[in-house]
Amino acid sequence: MLTQCTECWRLVVVRLNPGEDIVASIRAAAREHGLQHALILSGAGSVDRYHVHVVETPGGAIHDVFLKGEEPLDVLSLSGMVIAGRVHAHIALANREKAIGGHLEEGSRILTFGVVVLAEVPALDLSHWDRVGDL
Repeated sequence: MLTQCTECWRLVVVRLNPGEDIVASIRAAAREHGLQHALILSGAGSVDRYHVHVVETPGGAIHDVFLKGEEPLDVLSLSGMVIAGRVHAHIALANREKAIGGHLEEGSRILTFGVVVLAEVPALDLSHWDRVGDL
């Protein structure tokens, strides 16, 4: 386990418009506001296209399975980190028939609108927080 403690310096609230890619927009907002390391506190909205991956471990081997689709879905949650300018986010999506989620990939596109809240954490170094294994 690894822990760090810091104060949250500022929040950046990002409004996403129809047709915008969620990952690309978070990356652009982080760059625009000089966020090297940040926490993705929340997200809401809807998508008309999704692209996520989930981890499968059949027989102990870890590999990713990519899921893509085009249909209207609500964003139930969005969280994660901006790590050295790189977006590592997880999303949960649903409609009245199903729910889907996983690691957010480029290609997830906003349908009506989206909102993402980023918390700047400049005193933290999150560079290796998504690396598999011990630090």
